[in-house]
Amino acid sequence: MKTVIRRSCKLLPAILSMLLLQPAVAQQPAIPHTDTLRPDVWPAPGNRLHQPWTRWWWVGSAVDEKSLDASLKTLHDAGFGGVEIAPIYGAKGYESRYVSFLSPQWIDLLRYTVQTAAGYNMGVDLTTGTGWPFGGPQLTKAQAASRLIIQTYPVKGGTPFTAQIRINDNKQQGAALQALTAYNGKQRISLISKVDKEGKLQWIPPAGDWTLYALFSGWTLQQVKRAAPGGEGYTLDHLSATALPVYLQRFDTAFKGKSPGVRSFYNDSYEVYNADWTPAFFSAFKTHRGYDLREYLPELISEEKSETAGRVKSDYRETMSELLLDNFTRPWTQWAHRYNSVSKNQAHGSPGNLLDLYAAVDIPECETFGSTYFPIPGLRRDSADIRIVAPDPVMLKFASSAAHVTGHPLVSCETFTWLTEHFKTSLSQCKPEVEQAFLAGVNHVFYHGNTFSPPDVPWPGWLFYASVNFVPTNSCWPHLTGLNNYISRVQSVLQTGIPDNELLIYWPVYDCWENPKGKDLPLKVHDIDEWLHPTPFYKQVKSLQQAGYSLDFISDKQLGKTLVQGRKLITSTNAAPYKVLIIPAMKLMPLQTFQQIIKLVEAGATVIFESMPEDVPGLHDLDKRRQQLKALQQKVKGALSGKIAGTRLGKGTIYNYDGIQEALHIQHIDGEKLTAKGLQFIRRKDKDRTWYYIVNHTADAVDDAVPFNQMGAEDTVLLLDPMTGVYGPATVGHHHVNDVVRIQLQPGQSLIVRTGPVTAAEQAVGNWRYLNKPGTPLPLSGKWDLTFTQGGPFKPADRQLDQLVSWTSLSDTAAASYSGSAVYTQTFTLPDKLEKEYLLDLGKVHESARVTINGQDAGIYWAIPFQGRVGQYLRPGKNEIRIEVANLMANRIRYMDQHGIPWRNYHEINFVNINYKSFDAAGWPLQASGLIGPVTLIPHQ
Repeated sequence: MKTVIRRSCKLLPAILSMLLLQPAVAQQPAIPHTDTLRPDVWPAPGNRLHQPWTRWWWVGSAVDEKSLDASLKTLHDAGFGGVEIAPIYGAKGYESRYVSFLSPQWIDLLRYTVQTAAGYNMGVDLTTGTGWPFGGPQLTKAQAASRLIIQTYPVKGGTPFTAQIRINDNKQQGAALQALTAYNGKQRISLISKVDKEGKLQWIPPAGDWTLYALFSGWTLQQVKRAAPGGEGYTLDHLSATALPVYLQRFDTAFKGKSPGVRSFYNDSYEVYNADWTPAFFSAFKTHRGYDLREYLPELISEEKSETAGRVKSDYRETMSELLLDNFTRPWTQWAHRYNSVSKNQAHGSPGNLLDLYAAVDIPECETFGSTYFPIPGLRRDSADIRIVAPDPVMLKFASSAAHVTGHPLVSCETFTWLTEHFKTSLSQCKPEVEQAFLAGVNHVFYHGNTFSPPDVPWPGWLFYASVNFVPTNSCWPHLTGLNNYISRVQSVLQTGIPDNELLIYWPVYDCWENPKGKDLPLKVHDIDEWLHPTPFYKQVKSLQQAGYSLDFISDKQLGKTLVQGRKLITSTNAAPYKVLIIPAMKLMPLQTFQQIIKLVEAGATVIFESMPEDVPGLHDLDKRRQQLKALQQKVKGALSGKIAGTRLGKGTIYNYDGIQEALHIQHIDGEKLTAKGLQFIRRKDKDRTWYYIVNHTADAVDDAVPFNQMGAEDTVLLLDPMTGVYGPATVGHHHVNDVVRIQLQPGQSLIVRTGPVTAAEQAVGNWRYLNKPGTPLPLSGKWDLTFTQGGPFKPADRQLDQLVSWTSLSDTAAASYSGSAVYTQTFTLPDKLEKEYLLDLGKVHESARVTINGQDAGIYWAIPFQGRVGQYLRPGKNEIRIEVANLMANRIRYMDQHGIPWRNYHEINFVNINYKSFDAAGWPLQASGLIGPVTLIPHQ
């Protein structure tokens, strides 16, 4: 239908205020929304590493060559750069199609997948196992995850003890007795040599009350979770030097010495429950810590806050960390290299130093689990559809810091796990979540995920129980290229050059390890409110970031390898240099670490202590190490002048001052001013250019003049829109003592800013087009023709709408349960003289849209604020707009559950809701669907 719009034109004044700067007026070239990255601006176009990859669940490994080819092509056409194969349990009724994991047929299918993917310029990763964690039928109890079991026996002095020392738990029969120690106050007597083969102890205790502690090396008995056919079995003992070779031998046999061609081998988050031991632990502990743990079994299992117990547990946890690093992470990476592949590992959840574990692999990978609150107006976040623990960017930075400090170029992230309840996730909700990962240093995104589903499986196909499920049956699929292209553009920048972070901040892991609670201490994503949030380290990181500083974390081991060159800290030959080392307030620091820090200062580094460490960790030679630490601290304190300005020590400068930001300012290191406006950023350096990725996750629009630290007097500033690919030189002015750039960002929007020289081709496109002084909005308030195109369970009748409403409000029962796409069309008339630019505002959209104007693709509107520049598509007089809208899957699933239509029937966990309860959508309220509007054209001069 027609809407007639008339409006007179007014010219923008030639001179704007200094605050808003001089606007650009040149017309931007038309760049299709399906464009590849421009080689003259966007770095390395066509690189598959820039595109998002996805975890690819092989349900029951029920795959075949024809379907694999079709599925890979579908993924390629949607903008995916690679897949990560993860075989899992199967769907019931399809058992005849299952292919046993690592069987000759399975290996043939893997090789076919790798070859076919290469034809689509896609990569393939493979988890070294099925489900998670690593394990399988090749493992006996000798290689299975172990746990320590301690039994106690009260004994009276002078009373003969002749009982049999044997494990009480019937499930642990065969567990080896490794220690038997008698305790009476400070008296400790080892009795293991007095126990015969039958477990009988013949001993008469001295006078007094005694307690015998018997330690058995048992097993967790954990089986592989979500195992695929052929992958069932015990979980691996990750701490054992002898278990990993046995586990990997099965892969060597299956591969027959020939590389399968996968890009990387992958390990999921460490979920080896109660695995707090390995049979060789006592000997490893004595080698690494210098004393016998058998003498401290009461302290090992104590929950009391005693100093000795805390030190013993710290030593125990440090030993576990080293075993995990030396006996699993490093040799597994070396094994991957033998097959010309790299390693990719999620260290979180491990009972170890996360920074060291992440750094030991080629691609550290973090994970977003649940959803974050963003104050972006209109962004839906239903409390009934979210997990309790929100993703924390500081947690994500453990992976990126390890990569940056060691010089690894890629940081990956398992993204969107349990983002919302099933079938209720919109692309708009995905955007700020993935942006938060980018801001934390991630530059290689993996979706969680995509489930392989044969074409003959009825809608919704095979699905995974914890994923958003980015699959072709998801009604968002026609618009997924919008999200994928956005991620590709951002990652093309974030994989360019090197990180540009000026600060290193030391992570005091020993303060965590001294916690008297429990035995092992897995550092889980879900427990960050216990081991991370309360710490001075966390508070200091947040404070520095909010002040505009860029930083990475560093461990004791990594500090030990750090050098100083020209007053800058060099952590690796491939890593970017750092300007300052920050030591947050802490209690415990190893003597070697403190000594190394002083050496770095003497060599020319700048180090700021929020406060000096109070003590050394651990128990062995405690008095000696304490004295050495105290003597070194006195030496340093004697050199300190007590002034805020810091003190020269050797060639460097050292501060002992809790005003860290003030000390940084004295060193002429200031944060980026844009954070004062609520904006967030991450920065990369590429030779003579600096790239800023900036997002606005606030509730307010930003239109302001912003200074940038990495902008020289001779630099040109290029603005790039990662949503569309459009770019152009920015308007630069001068305010006070700073050069400033005008930045316009609505809530939810992002922008890339590049400083440095520009090429002739870049300059030729014309300056960045700012939106100045909007004119009177032009509502498209006429009637809309509505046609339902692709979806189900039933197709609603086409109709004409007098006003835009949710499909669920239409007088058509088919529309209420419909999930899929529908097209809105309207014609309207514009004045003979058009303004310089028009902004199309779709208003409320449930949930995404593709806009066509006068037959030209005007882009995918998949995220808040659902606005786009459309001036280049409009013409004087009659215009036609076509808006294809896709809703959620929720209403259709609701209908199926209400009518008892089966769609979930899997082995093992089957299908659960976000709280891991039985899934049932029958009681869900209907989800708003379609274009709600109002749809408005806003002219700009």
